[in-house]
Amino acid sequence: MTKKRRALRVIGIILAVLCIFFAVINIIPPKKNVENNPFIVGEGELPMIAAHRGGGACNPENTMLAFREAVKTYNVEIIESDLFLTKDGYLVYNHDDYIDETCNINGNVSLDEVKTLCEDESKRHYIKDMTLAELQMYNFGYYFENKSGERIYKDESNPQSKGLQIATVEQLFEEFYESNPELLFIVEIKDSGERGYEACRILYETLKRYPEYKDQIVVGTFHDEIEAELKAKYPDIHRGAPMGTAASFIITQMLKVNIFDSGDFTCLQIPTDYDVGITLNLAKSTYIDRAHRRNIAVQYWTINDEETMRELIELGCDCIMTDDPELLKSVLDDYRSRG
Repeated sequence: MTKKRRALRVIGIILAVLCIFFAVINIIPPKKNVENNPFIVGEGELPMIAAHRGGGACNPENTMLAFREAVKTYNVEIIESDLFLTKDGYLVYNHDDYIDETCNINGNVSLDEVKTLCEDESKRHYIKDMTLAELQMYNFGYYFENKSGERIYKDESNPQSKGLQIATVEQLFEEFYESNPELLFIVEIKDSGERGYEACRILYETLKRYPEYKDQIVVGTFHDEIEAELKAKYPDIHRGAPMGTAASFIITQMLKVNIFDSGDFTCLQIPTDYDVGITLNLAKSTYIDRAHRRNIAVQYWTINDEETMRELIELGCDCIMTDDPELLKSVLDDYRSRG
């Protein structure tokens, strides 16, 4: 046998071994991340609606009014929002760590003026520097515009009666615990360091008073130390995949070596595409199918157009996060009407 033929034979054997290896690791059923995952829909079922910030396109974001309308009017299954710790130890819902752009704390000025003001970070009113009582003085529907472009809550004199104050975790749980015990929650701990640790502790202690919700909440964070805190001290709480963990999962799925992914999260929360120098399309059934093999729920954010909603429904995802639960409900109702 010539050297050339021997080399070709060796290469052939190596390729055959690699093919067998990849076939085997994709046949072996992977270990489930969690045994029971309330965020996964059944095969053939439509995805759940997650009201992003309570549905900020329909009602003032992160207010009790928005949360109530999302559940009662748009029949959402999941409330999604971010959590910050106040100066006196309450967890409140807000997207940013300051409140200037969602309430009237700066008086009767335009939103553009407020955004210009907040370019100077020292002029911002931060949640960490305010008590709950101070935060509740303001109208968090002040800058909200409805779909007709009207600021319908600008002159509201009694924001508390309309549910336009900043909302706490306790208020939200208490509001729906009896009427909607099946409600699910996606939250992100936004504080880092010691404040983030305290936020985790308070959330966990609050859930003890609403035990049915403890298995119906998934907690995420962008801070490595908070992720470690959640894993170490609160292992019985569902966790979303941090950015690095989510990226690792996607890469192992792309390379078809998902058996080597060591993530232990409950929900994969991803956009439809991600730019890493090149644009990766993440809206693929293969990612959803491979996640489901691990009993991981796949949740896409933040989807506000009908075309993408329908694309994700057809792919079989578990949840669509949207600022516009009214639109998504209409799309899903159309699917239901067609049987």
